[in-house]
Amino acid sequence: MSGKTLAEGQLNKMRITPVSGADVQYHLELGDSAVCMNDLLGKQLQLQWAGSINCTHCGRATKKSFSQGYCYPCFTRLAQCDSCMMSPEKCHFAAGTCREPEWAEQVCFSDHIVYLANSSGLKVGITRHTQVPTRWLDQGAAQALPIARVRNRRLSGLVEDLLRQQVADKTNWRALLKGNAVLLDLEAERDKLFAQFAQPLAALEQQEGPGSVELLNNAAVVDFSYPVSEYPSKISSHNLDKNPLVSGRLQGLKGQYLILDSGVINLRKFTSYQVSLAVMD
Repeated sequence: MSGKTLAEGQLNKMRITPVSGADVQYHLELGDSAVCMNDLLGKQLQLQWAGSINCTHCGRATKKSFSQGYCYPCFTRLAQCDSCMMSPEKCHFAAGTCREPEWAEQVCFSDHIVYLANSSGLKVGITRHTQVPTRWLDQGAAQALPIARVRNRRLSGLVEDLLRQQVADKTNWRALLKGNAVLLDLEAERDKLFAQFAQPLAALEQQEGPGSVELLNNAAVVDFSYPVSEYPSKISSHNLDKNPLVSGRLQGLKGQYLILDSGVINLRKFTSYQVSLAVMD
């Protein structure tokens, strides 16, 4: 089977753009090319890893990718790779152990959004206000609702830590890729959480200062539709580290996953891998 190479270069997560009343649009950027993945639905594709990885931060060659695209020196040096990025309530800046205080002041000390989303069921999450709706699309959310705006990342983690006593903070990726999520009443779920955690939320605001926690009682639910022609009945995943050549008919795009008839692949997992994308005849 012959093919036509559409693009090649360093792999990054797909760029996802919401479209009113239609499926979101996906573009895969490799090198100087941006390939519209929606146009490739139903096509036989081939994704091939060339065997090299270049750090997403410094560009140096690395045999192994750490924290989705970093070389080991950057992984151990950069604040953006530190454990508090996953657990912001354990903020290193607050503890006086931040690797890059100046970076943290720019990134962590900006407004953050606490939200409810429905990808594979109800979940609570956080993101910088500049990453709305990107964060929701990357997670394959069918619905999302911002419920609070807070002054910094640590505070968003503290609010999330409260709410996850009642609501999950993880997406079930297998359920995500097996079908459309059952629609939920996110506004009702928000109101229940606000009622249940009214006192600790008020205490957090009192502790951090007036206006530090703004509850968004009147925000609207945002809905998203993904370009999927067929969901798999059984989930199997591709791994470029084990098999550098992935091929299959493209059945859908959801979150950062390609859904192929041969299995699924999370492209974000292989950030900074040098790959080529081809469509086969």
